Amino acid sequence: MTEQRTNAVRLVLQVTLPILILAGGFLAMVQLESMKPEPETVEPAVPVPLVDVIEVAPGDARLTVAAQGNVVPSVDANLVAEVSGRLIHVSPNLVNGGFVEEGEVLVRIDARDYELAVAQARLSVAQAERRLEEERADARVAREEWDALGKGEPSPLTLREPQVAEAEASLDAARASLARAELDLERTEVLAPFPARVKQKRVALGEYVARGQTLATGYGIDTVDVRLPLPDDELAYLELPLAFQGGAVDGPEVTLWTNFAGERREWTGRIVRTEGEIDPRTRMVVAVAQVDDPYGIGDEAGRAPLSVGLFVHADLAGKTLHDVIEVPRTALRDGDVLYTVDADSRLHLRTAQVVRRGDAVAHLAPTLPEGERVVVSPLEVATEGMRVRVSGDAADEPLEDSAPAEGDAIPVDEGPIETEPMGRTAAPEDDDQLADEGGARR
Repeated sequence: MTEQRTNAVRLVLQVTLPILILAGGFLAMVQLESMKPEPETVEPAVPVPLVDVIEVAPGDARLTVAAQGNVVPSVDANLVAEVSGRLIHVSPNLVNGGFVEEGEVLVRIDARDYELAVAQARLSVAQAERRLEEERADARVAREEWDALGKGEPSPLTLREPQVAEAEASLDAARASLARAELDLERTEVLAPFPARVKQKRVALGEYVARGQTLATGYGIDTVDVRLPLPDDELAYLELPLAFQGGAVDGPEVTLWTNFAGERREWTGRIVRTEGEIDPRTRMVVAVAQVDDPYGIGDEAGRAPLSVGLFVHADLAGKTLHDVIEVPRTALRDGDVLYTVDADSRLHLRTAQVVRRGDAVAHLAPTLPEGERVVVSPLEVATEGMRVRVSGDAADEPLEDSAPAEGDAIPVDEGPIETEPMGRTAAPEDDDQLADEGGARR
């Protein structure tokens, strides 16, 4: 009986004891939760954005039209042999990429055959002259005999006039043959017709060349051309007629530039003409800019060469716009919206009238008052009337402790910020008091 009672008590304890422990833990948790201090609510600081501004004022602006193109020769020529023969001399400058001067002997052809031809032609001339003198003498004798013995009007044959004319024609032909032989002899030396750069050499020393054979190709170096395709809407900003007529034309000045050999290189040229056709694929008009002394051989010695085939950017001097406002292209938001800042550092959104939108700057109609401050820096959030800080102003310190003003923009609404108490830290002036209390407790 005692054993049964003991088992019953043990069973009751096994069931009730865990329940009592859980109930006690729950009560302790409730007690601790009730003792937890209320979290502090901190209002979020309003970040006032910092912006860069410029003051605008109407004025005159010289437009610049941007283009791109390739450098091409102004004069492109083939060097051709006018007589045949074996090459006995080739200039050391006649190499791919070599420079040659005007009048320089580039190749020399064996001239012995042509010297013999000249000698033979001179003999023919001498014989023709002798024959002509003989015919003229015979004609004089015939005239004297007819005057002495003849009656009536003599025939031309009697006076030997046809024989004299034939002798004169033979002399002219002999002289022409001599001139031709001398010209062939002169052509055995092939000279550079103008200062040029060799594009491709096609012959070698000792090679036999035929009349009409191409010896080399090259192009002039006095000037080069740059073909600049221009869209139709940009032509309105250039003093550029679609067709130049009547000789030389003083077209717009052009600044050419490119990055070459690790540096920015610049050259100055001028538009001299437009090509006669509009590109059927792009519908662009091609203007041709000409640059003098592209290789710096003349007055600008030492200048970086403007080599044929180089791809360059071009800035063409355009028309002058009067009474316009110039702003950076980045100052325009959403096409034609400007952000302006008033004297109270409040932001305003204004719609601008864009006259021309360039790559780097835009020109606007004078709808803004003079001295208006326009925001030129990026601004992620913008609302009408929001406060901003202007870079460079005396009051551009961060405004983070003040409550948000009406119209100010808050980029992200994170709600109240809860902070947990992390314990109290004694201030320096409480150190002595804490020490005394500790001593009393001990």
